[in-house]
Amino acid sequence: MELISAAQLAKFAAALIFVLALMGGLALVMRRFGNNMPVTLPSKRRLQITEVLPLDARRRAILLKRDNCEHLIILGANGETVIETGIESKQDGGNEKS
Repeated sequence: MELISAAQLAKFAAALIFVLALMGGLALVMRRFGNNMPVTLPSKRRLQITEVLPLDARRRAILLKRDNCEHLIILGANGETVIETGIESKQDGGNEKS
């Protein structure tokens, strides 16, 4: 008893080769046209997450830093809430030099 016929096996192989060719073509197109996006170096990024504190199973407090300003936000299942904005950021991590 034959589980799969030769015609079905040929259709499967042709479909697999077609899908792989589509994926390869898309990869070539993305490589060709995808390099036009501006790349931001990690040292020049303006936005970073300074600290994350889990409050409970569904909510967490996040301290975001943008330029020299920090924002305290609570993320939850129902959305986000801005607690405080415009917090001055300490440049030296709290170790100010005189």
